[in-house]
Amino acid sequence: MLHISDHPLIKKDITALRNRETGSDEFRRLVRRIAQLIAYEASRDLDLEQYRVQTPLEETAGWRLTRPIILVPVLRAGLGMVDAFLDMLPGARVGHIGLYRDEETLEPVEYYTSYPETLGQANVFLLDPMLATGGSAVAAMRILRNQGANDIRLISLVSAPEGVAALEAAFPEAHIYTAVLDHGLNDQGYIVPGLGDAGDRIFGTGAETG
Repeated sequence: MLHISDHPLIKKDITALRNRETGSDEFRRLVRRIAQLIAYEASRDLDLEQYRVQTPLEETAGWRLTRPIILVPVLRAGLGMVDAFLDMLPGARVGHIGLYRDEETLEPVEYYTSYPETLGQANVFLLDPMLATGGSAVAAMRILRNQGANDIRLISLVSAPEGVAALEAAFPEAHIYTAVLDHGLNDQGYIVPGLGDAGDRIFGTGAETG
């Protein structure tokens, strides 16, 4: 189930994020701001329970989340979205999934995982700025499913139809929240028009960051 944001502030900031002249410091700020707005939208239907709270004047009804929250960034670019989600969901715990692409098979290979043991009881937010071919997203989703997670929301900044199709084919029930759906992939597997390599631009590495 694909959710594409139509928030005007996201549209404005995505435009600045795409700009090749945007430096790493401003790029990081934009990623954080956009991720905060997507976090608001992606958490809209979290389950609540009612309880009683004492104000300075009297007792009244209040609300709290019924399930723990776990954030799982896909290394390394997903790290750029973690602080934004912690701003919105400060009680969340954080796991990590590390994947790299095998140069011969072009398949994602797991090299590192770490996550709380409560995946099965939690709302899990899988954070990866770019949903391109979908290979990494499918692999990460499969890892989390195999560890018992049953409520996973993939959060991306920019998505390609190919990646959305791959994830929906593997996990039809998955929810995908993205700021924008671009028109496709180029011969190198980059999203176009896209915004380049999100990891390089967040961390100031690679030729395109100068």
